[in-house]
Amino acid sequence: FGSRACLSVCSPRSLCWQPPFLALLAKMAPGSSCYDFSVYSGSYYLKGALAGGLCCSITHGGACPIDVVKTRMQLDPVKYNKGMIDGFKQVIKNEGAGALATGLGPTAGGYLFQGWWKFGGFEFFKVNLAKAYGDQAAWDKRFMLNSIAAASAEFIADIFLCPFEATRIRQVSDPVYAKMSMPGAAGAMVKAEGLVPAMYSGFVPMLFKQIPYTIAKFVVQDFAQESIYKLTYPNRDCSKGTKFGISLTSGVIAGVAAAIISHPADTLLSKINKAGEGGEGSMFVRMGRIAAEQGPVKLCLVGLPARCVMIGGITAGQFGIFDTLLPVMGVEKFHFHDPAKHHH
Repeated sequence: FGSRACLSVCSPRSLCWQPPFLALLAKMAPGSSCYDFSVYSGSYYLKGALAGGLCCSITHGGACPIDVVKTRMQLDPVKYNKGMIDGFKQVIKNEGAGALATGLGPTAGGYLFQGWWKFGGFEFFKVNLAKAYGDQAAWDKRFMLNSIAAASAEFIADIFLCPFEATRIRQVSDPVYAKMSMPGAAGAMVKAEGLVPAMYSGFVPMLFKQIPYTIAKFVVQDFAQESIYKLTYPNRDCSKGTKFGISLTSGVIAGVAAAIISHPADTLLSKINKAGEGGEGSMFVRMGRIAAEQGPVKLCLVGLPARCVMIGGITAGQFGIFDTLLPVMGVEKFHFHDPAKHHH
């Protein structure tokens, strides 16, 4: 980055493909850039997608026991009402330690796909938006551009995640489905209810949960990481271990913020994927009934401490793994830079 010569912005005929709306924006950008956009090719996005898929699958899979207890607390707050530790004890006592791994297959598989599209898509949209806006405008509007990139990538990712999440929640909440394999449970759900009702009843609440979550996750992490570097290593000239620690710290901050923002929708998602919750009717009718029954306090607070612990740890792990894997793969993650501090 810093000492590289400025290169021309990729034209529409170059290898850097742009969606039509980005191609239009690119006409507004200046004719040169202090970024070397030639390194952000299809190979870069594929490596970002692979690193994203791995970091999400590993972290969400590892947190599966916490997610099982958190989901039980949301679905049955009367029974699981004494906190996270007691929830673990109740699950183990009533169902055995193996119950804590319920839904591990859908969790690991679903978040492999979701992480692939979320992290890979975020890098794609972020780089192309930066290229389209030009150096100064991209720097001035970097948090807005990060928000647009995160929302766009998450929407695509959720199309792939939703069936896995619906299957996981059903397996956690229904002992009959818990005994089945992931494909077996998904097949039984589709046979009994139809494809869209079984797999995509939770798509809208998932969007309400995941899009604010992902925007907060990437924007807060970027802001926290930028702030930490500004206070400690303005030129980012520190050891790999220090960089890893900064990724973890900024990830925890981002994870807690994202968990708080997205928690009401997460409770709705857990409820709507439980058979019978919300009664009959369309997705929106059922969501309305569930929200009315729960009330704002329960929607916002039931299971929140457990989710903050889980998402804080998951997000820290994801950024730690992602920021470590990219250099191993031979690429450096794109960062917005202040053009005034760049030496051309």
